[in-house]
Amino acid sequence: MTQHSRDTPQFYLTAPSPCPYLPGRHERKVFTHLVGDKAGDLNDLLTHGGFRRSQSIAYRPACDQCRACVSVRVIANEFRPSRNFKKVLARNADIIGEQRSAVPTSEQYSVFRAYLDKRHRHGGMADMTVLDYAMMVEDSHVETRIIEYRKRGVDTGITGRGEELIAVALTDVLSDGLSMVYSFFEPSQHSRSLGTFMILDHITRARRLGLPYVYLGYWIEGSKKMDYKGRFLPQQRLAPSGWLRVDASGEVLTEPQD
Repeated sequence: MTQHSRDTPQFYLTAPSPCPYLPGRHERKVFTHLVGDKAGDLNDLLTHGGFRRSQSIAYRPACDQCRACVSVRVIANEFRPSRNFKKVLARNADIIGEQRSAVPTSEQYSVFRAYLDKRHRHGGMADMTVLDYAMMVEDSHVETRIIEYRKRGVDTGITGRGEELIAVALTDVLSDGLSMVYSFFEPSQHSRSLGTFMILDHITRARRLGLPYVYLGYWIEGSKKMDYKGRFLPQQRLAPSGWLRVDASGEVLTEPQD
């Protein structure tokens, strides 16, 4: 690859394929490579424009006649947990989150494999091997972290470390927020609502870091897999005119936000 191609991103368009979220529809994506010294800056810029990162690729839906995928970011400082969210936090009061460098482990893969086998057996990631998982974690040219969620143990108060690993989040650190790239959890712990808990924890982490947003990827109204993201209010949703605020009552403000 030439230096020119590293400094000047080239964009490509995928062929149509069945949509994994809305039955009967097809999806296309526009994508580019995140490589070189400016990968972090480019990832920031593209995320603000509705792209998501997967390994060293940044992509965005580019479907011909569908705009159902809407980028969302939670406004961290203004977020206040609802009664249901407080119940989730209470159920997970025995969990400690440990931030680490983006290094894969066999322990993480064990949870990842159980998660896929239980919840995504027929999905596009179902056949991922331990080497595939390692690539998902390590193939990043931007600032990426792993957050491991563990049950507190008898020595946690002394060591600050948890024991049993039950959930993991792969997260990018952007100039204005945290971007949740991928998260997974031990399926036997489904009553804990760990997916929701990890988002709530990221909102707290962003606030502590002085970062205004937590990027959740795409909200898709009507999709059981993605509709839940609309519950974290207030948030901003990316429209053709810019980021639009959705306040805690669910009202969409039409004035674009910075």
